[in-house]
Amino acid sequence: MTNERRFDAAVYNSDGLLPAVIQQWDTLEVLMLGWMDKEALRRTITEGRVTFWSRSRQEYWRKGDTSGHAQYVRAAALDCDNDTLLVQVDQVGGACHTGTHTCFDGRDLDVVTMDRPAQ
Repeated sequence: MTNERRFDAAVYNSDGLLPAVIQQWDTLEVLMLGWMDKEALRRTITEGRVTFWSRSRQEYWRKGDTSGHAQYVRAAALDCDNDTLLVQVDQVGGACHTGTHTCFDGRDLDVVTMDRPAQ
């Protein structure tokens, strides 16, 4: 299937957006979640740099253009329902707008954990 057909196959939410999980390609660490419309997806796939749609500013933004903390695309895939995108990147600097390596640094929740049943 061509990329253009995959863009058409993507299932966008009611705002025309697709959640994009950004993952470091070599460590598989989840760095952040951003939003893309069809054009941001096209730019990301064809230009090799991650582009998002800013919901607050209502404009496109390419990660790293102002901060220098760029994301270089290594791979991308839609999930089984075509409604979530996984983008594997080579991250330069921090991925989070706060400057931290990931948007999930230091934000752990206290959870009840459980072992799976013995088989």
